Amino acid sequence: MKSLLAVGLAGFLGLYAATLWADTEATLVDAPSSTAQRLYAEARQDLLQIRVLVNNGRSQSSVGSGFLLGESDLVVTNYHVVSQIALEPDFYTGEYLDTQGRRGEVQLLAVDVLRDLAVVRIDRQGSGFFRLPDPDVALAQGEYLYALGNPLDLGFAISEGTYNGIIQRDFSDLLLFSGALNPGMSGGPSISATGRVAGVNVAHRRDGELVSFLVPARYLHALLDSIGEQPPEDFNPLIAAQLLEHQGIMLDRLLESPLSLKSLGGYQVPVRESEQLRCWGSADTQSRSGYTSDDIQCAMESGIFVSGELRTGHVGLSHSLLQRQGLDRWRFARVARQQFSNQVFRSSFNEHLSGPVCSEDFVDSNGLALRAVLCFRAYNKLEGLYMMELYSVTTDDPDNALLSGISMRGISWENGLRLAGTFLNGMQAGTDTGPAATTEEYQP
Repeated sequence: MKSLLAVGLAGFLGLYAATLWADTEATLVDAPSSTAQRLYAEARQDLLQIRVLVNNGRSQSSVGSGFLLGESDLVVTNYHVVSQIALEPDFYTGEYLDTQGRRGEVQLLAVDVLRDLAVVRIDRQGSGFFRLPDPDVALAQGEYLYALGNPLDLGFAISEGTYNGIIQRDFSDLLLFSGALNPGMSGGPSISATGRVAGVNVAHRRDGELVSFLVPARYLHALLDSIGEQPPEDFNPLIAAQLLEHQGIMLDRLLESPLSLKSLGGYQVPVRESEQLRCWGSADTQSRSGYTSDDIQCAMESGIFVSGELRTGHVGLSHSLLQRQGLDRWRFARVARQQFSNQVFRSSFNEHLSGPVCSEDFVDSNGLALRAVLCFRAYNKLEGLYMMELYSVTTDDPDNALLSGISMRGISWENGLRLAGTFLNGMQAGTDTGPAATTEEYQP
C-alpha cells in the first residue's frame, strides 16, 4: 500500500525474505529452528513462485509467491502480484514455478483489490498441507509465525517471527508480523507452528526493523466463495465496483462525526484525526523571506494498490497560514497567490487519469471570504471513480493568508462534492473551539 508501507510488488515494490543473507557481504544468518525446518519440509511441495510475463517475448515482468489450498488446484497470492494480468491481459500472462522446478500456466479466477488478495488456478493439485482455519480462530499475541516465499528470486525460504496484534490504520485489518518480509515473498503464506494459515504476506515498513504485515486468512473465505464457473473476461469493471463500494464506506466512516477544529492563527480549520488519518504540524518562524508559515498536514498512511502507477483510497488534507513579517502587502499578496497557484497546478501527468476538470468560485464560509478551486480527474479504466482535489485561500486579510486543501483518490463524483462541501463549511475566523459543522454538497 504508497506510503510508509512498502507494498510487496514484485518488480515494483515487492517483499524480500531475510532468511538467506544477513548483509551485502553475503554473511549467512542463523540457521532456521527445528520447527521452521519441519514446517518447510512439510509445506515445500505446495509452495509456489508466481511470475508475470510479457506476452511478447515471454520476458519476466514481476515475481511473487503463492500457495496451493488443500488438495485443490487453487492458489492464493496477492492481487498486486498478478495486477498486470488483471488489468492488461492482452499484454501479460502468468506462470508458476514450484520447488521441484516444474512450471505451468496460471489462470486468474478472482481478485479482492481492497485486501490485496487473488486466486489463480494451475494444472496440479495440492498435498493438503495449507488449509484455511475457521474465521473465528484467533491468534495469541507473541505466537510464533513462519513466513514462506521466494525472496529476491534467490530460492524458496522460510522466515521466523511473531504475531503482535491487529493493525487498524487502514479500512481493512492487517496482522503485525515481527519478522522479515522482503521482495518476492508477496502472496506467500505465514503459518503457525501447527501449520495453520494465519495470513498472506503483503508488506513491510521501510522505516522500521522487522515491521511487516499480513492479510488475515479470514478474508480468503469470501474471496473463494466469489469464484464462479467462469472467471470474468474483463476484471476492470469488477475492480471498479469493489473500489466504488469501498469509497462509500470509507467516506461514511470519515464523516460519521463532524470534523474537529484546530486553531491556526486567527482561524479555525477543520481536520480529521483517527486510526486512519494522522496529523502533523510544523512551523517556519524565521522571517528571512519576509513572512512566516505554520502548517498542519493530515494524511492516511496507506492506500489501495491498483497498479504500479495507480493508488486509490487515500485522503490528505492540509492548512498553511502565511503571516506577513517585513514584506510589503503587495509582495505578500503575490507570494500567497503564487503558493495557491502552485497547489492548484501541481498535479503531474498520469496516463491512468484524465486531465482535470476544474471549477473556481468565491465562497463565504461562516463569514470567511475564500477563493476556492475544485478539480476532478476521472480514472480512465475504472468507471465512476475520480481523483478529487479542493484548494482554497482567504481573500480578506492583507497581512495573513490561509491556504487549505483536501484530496481523495478513488471517490465518486457525488461523494467528492460531499467531502468538498464539508471541508469548506468547516473553516471559520475566530478562536472558538468545537466540532465543525457538516454541510450539503458543494455546488461548483
